[in-house]
Amino acid sequence: MTEVAADTAPPTAPRASAARPTLRDRRARNRLHRVEHRWALAFVAPPVLGFLLFTLYPVGFAVYASLTSWNGLGPMRFVGLENYVTLLGDEYFRLSMFNTFFYMIGIPVGLVLALLLAIALNRKIPGRTAFRTIYYIPVISSLAAIAIVWQFAYNGDFGLVNQVLSWFGIQGPDWLQNTATVKPAIILMAVWKGLGYSMLLYLAAIQSVPASLYEAASLDGANAFQKLRSITLPMVRPVTFFLVVTNIIAGAQIFTEINIMTPTGGPEMSSASIVWYIVRKAFRYQQMGYATAMSIVLGILVFVITLIQFRLNRRNSFSIE
Repeated sequence: MTEVAADTAPPTAPRASAARPTLRDRRARNRLHRVEHRWALAFVAPPVLGFLLFTLYPVGFAVYASLTSWNGLGPMRFVGLENYVTLLGDEYFRLSMFNTFFYMIGIPVGLVLALLLAIALNRKIPGRTAFRTIYYIPVISSLAAIAIVWQFAYNGDFGLVNQVLSWFGIQGPDWLQNTATVKPAIILMAVWKGLGYSMLLYLAAIQSVPASLYEAASLDGANAFQKLRSITLPMVRPVTFFLVVTNIIAGAQIFTEINIMTPTGGPEMSSASIVWYIVRKAFRYQQMGYATAMSIVLGILVFVITLIQFRLNRRNSFSIE
């Protein structure tokens, strides 16, 4: 009986002791964790250092420079909020800021046209691949070259736009030298330039919509407009949000078109954008501190507008079930 009991007794003590990690195992595991942490820091360090050197430090330096009187080369003279106070009375700053936001009228126009083109090119029509390529060519073309071409097209004497209008008996103006037409002319060129990019994103979003949604809507008797309003528009809303945010940020930085098509800022500064005015103040008049203050104000405005867009998108977002 004692032999049987000895053989059947569960060896609990040895198994418990074997399950516990020894001091050597704990040291090896801690050493492995330290090595992993070092490698993790090594991989994380480059982007963090890049952010500190190329983003955080320039922003901090710009904030300090906006509080100084500086020509970009000589010593900085601290003036406090004098540059920001000067902004409040600068008529050209207000005008250039107004022009910049006026150019953004082209954003909804371009998005509507891009969506309609995407819907049209999503159909099985002959040559749709060629049309997609043609509409996308301006996106990959040089902005400077496109601005020069449109500058010739808008010429009041021999421009292509006025020649086409003359076929219908319309005497076109000198588009880039008229305060009433210079901004619409630049908006038209900007819409044409970015139409292919927005169209391509909308086309990809439309093609990712499940066909079962349209089939179910057809069975319920929905017409084309109802499908567009209830299915297509909600499903492409993330693309619309992305395009609105990116176009606002890009529109706030419009410069190349203005600098090439209207090098003097247009008649009576009617085409000058805020970035064009900042560059002019910084590099022509060597008022780097004042130009930096304008840049800070522009950055804050763009940040606030973008934040509002994110809040509105979060509030209006919903899913289709």
